[in-house]
Amino acid sequence: MNKKELSERDICTKYITPAMVQAGWDVQVQIREEYNLTKGRVVVRGNLHSRKKNSRADYVLFYKPGLPIAVIEAKDNNHHVGDGMQQAIEYGQMLDVPFMFSSNGDGFVFHDHTGASTTIERTLDLSAFPAPATLWRRYCEWKGLAQEQSELVTQDYYDDGRGKEPRYYQLNAINRTIEAVAKGQNRILLVMATGTGKTYTAFQIIWRLWKSRKKKRILYLADRNILIDQTMVNDFKPFGQVMAKITPKTKVIEKEESIPLNSAYNEKTRKVNTSYEIYMGLYQALTGPEETKKVYKQFSPDFFDLIVVDECHRGSAAEDSAWREILDYFHTATHVGMTATPKETRYVSNIHYFGEAVYTYSLRQGIEDGFLAPYKVIRIDFDKDLIGWRPKKGMRDKFGKEIMDRIYNQRDYDRELVIEERTLLVAYKISEYLSNTNRYDKTIVFCEDIEHAARMRQALINENADLVLEDPRYIMQITGDNNEGKAQLDNFIDPEKRYPVIVTTSKLMTTGVDAQTCKLIVLDRRIGSMTEFKQIIGRGTRINEDYNKFFFTIMDFKKATELFADPDFDGDPVQIYEPSPEDDPVPPETPEPGDDGTDTGGGERREKIFVDNVPVRIVAERVQYLDANGQLITESIKDYTRNAIRKDYASLDDFLRRWQQAQRKTAILDELHQHGLDLDMVAEEVGRGYGHFDLICHVAFDQPPLTRKERANNVKKRNYFAKYGDKARATLEALLDKYADTGIENLEDPAILRINPFDKLGTPIEIIREFGGMEQYEKAVQELENELYKKA
Repeated sequence: MNKKELSERDICTKYITPAMVQAGWDVQVQIREEYNLTKGRVVVRGNLHSRKKNSRADYVLFYKPGLPIAVIEAKDNNHHVGDGMQQAIEYGQMLDVPFMFSSNGDGFVFHDHTGASTTIERTLDLSAFPAPATLWRRYCEWKGLAQEQSELVTQDYYDDGRGKEPRYYQLNAINRTIEAVAKGQNRILLVMATGTGKTYTAFQIIWRLWKSRKKKRILYLADRNILIDQTMVNDFKPFGQVMAKITPKTKVIEKEESIPLNSAYNEKTRKVNTSYEIYMGLYQALTGPEETKKVYKQFSPDFFDLIVVDECHRGSAAEDSAWREILDYFHTATHVGMTATPKETRYVSNIHYFGEAVYTYSLRQGIEDGFLAPYKVIRIDFDKDLIGWRPKKGMRDKFGKEIMDRIYNQRDYDRELVIEERTLLVAYKISEYLSNTNRYDKTIVFCEDIEHAARMRQALINENADLVLEDPRYIMQITGDNNEGKAQLDNFIDPEKRYPVIVTTSKLMTTGVDAQTCKLIVLDRRIGSMTEFKQIIGRGTRINEDYNKFFFTIMDFKKATELFADPDFDGDPVQIYEPSPEDDPVPPETPEPGDDGTDTGGGERREKIFVDNVPVRIVAERVQYLDANGQLITESIKDYTRNAIRKDYASLDDFLRRWQQAQRKTAILDELHQHGLDLDMVAEEVGRGYGHFDLICHVAFDQPPLTRKERANNVKKRNYFAKYGDKARATLEALLDKYADTGIENLEDPAILRINPFDKLGTPIEIIREFGGMEQYEKAVQELENELYKKA
């Protein structure tokens, strides 16, 4: 066969792969073909979603598993040898590798991004492909790794034998951290958006450092007991009996089997067992309120070689925090901080302590890659929130307390003043939304404080009395002072547990709660901290395909989502912390009275004013979506589809010309789907009886649509089938009926000839023979399609 007639895959098999094998690359271990990089962005409109096409490299070359060093993009032989280079460079940058190749089977174009030579790109013969040792030597020079350091970098990552391996950005985070440790860096910061697998990434880092014996004794710090337990049972489980937790009490996690968690702390003697190698620590338990209860001091200052701090924005960034106390004590260890939300204020800085992040993977990038769930925002504004409310002179609240004569606004509601009708309206809108989508979608309602969370729970119960009567756990308050609610937290985050469905909270669930199936986040609290806002949004960003969780909705009653417009929302952290003797050591986010910042119920309660019989009405309600640039836009499904189609087809004539010329109409539909368009979503809004052709013409070019049945009837009226024999005519008439019922896709698939009513006309081979063969059958189908879309 002529080389020009070979497909891209054939070129890979016959020319590119043999060239690499000849150069010494192991096809089983080092060569990965059609390597998936991304999942494909999820596009949301209405209550439906679709996925864009994922990114996939033709080849990724690994020096060892987990250590990518080169990317190859292949083209068929009708392309020039270097036509795949720009794509290869894009993928190479994603994978943090310096070597990129393009090939069409005649040779290679080699792009060397190490800067070692002034000739960045050059052409190579097929026989001149570089050997693994050659590229690895150049890679180490590029990274600045000496021989001893490269030995640590090549330590194997953990492989469970079931095919799970780190995603590309996790590989980047793991390898960048290992390289930093190898070079002697002792303070390291990783920034990874919530839901991108920080814990799994931390495990692989610790595993490789522990296995290499570079770091023999390791402390993993978190601030929630549930996080420690989840980590030990899930990602850190391979450490087995060398791992223990340092908390006053141990807990048993109930999964498929009960797994007792080792404890390094003896309750009776109050002593720590120092014979373990991996310690899981709750920083509150390690520090204690009194000097005599500081458990961490039972270890010598040089005991740990490595300390990993999960969610390091919460405590370790502050000079006088409990975590910094621990880090300062174990100052000889390597400190690795991990966070989704680096904290940078005048008083608190992650960067000041850890240094610039060695790697950042943002929420925006996670959504773009399709690993994180995008969101739509429902903004609801009440009249009393926008214009405020002023009591009549001498007015008293429902308990007889005099109300100060001033204008109350959104900042006051549910903190200083409670308008009971407002609470009821919020509960009604939440319940209305769930009734229109799914009443069993997991929902978190963030309230101003504990009292507000209790009141919102009651309002939601009354709005959903039927489901509460079925099971009172349908709605639960989960706050720090509510033991019954906290006991249900594990059930809420477990996808397999139906209840609780709706939870009201204040601070307790803002961070560290892995709610994989949470589909609705309600904001009825003012949020002034960008860190807290990111953490709250992070409760919904996980995708769980098994439970049809691809996106989530934010229902905002307090204008909190205006923070999306803040340039700090998803940008790189900028250090503004400048410590000096003149700085007052006052935390910038001091909790307000009645809410101690940890939602434990401590502190003096505010004296609130409660007013009833004050009417509240909705003055504005709009739905916004996240666009490709990370901006919230107000756009309907029809508007989104129109704009997307017109990027490819400037006019109706352009589209009609392409449609008529296409041998397979489904090829055009596939192209649109790869751009994230799902015409079924459009059909939900326009009408289910229209075919994809009419939906496109109507939505994008304002043409009056015809239903599929109308188009089929027009063809029948023209007596188009007269030129065919009886059996061929019956086949085309049946195809026309199928089009009227289900659309164009089935028309172009010969497999349809196997089902009713075609099976009554003969076997697929017999039917196709009636047309004179497959080529004539396909031509007849194409002519039928042209008749369908002919102007009446």
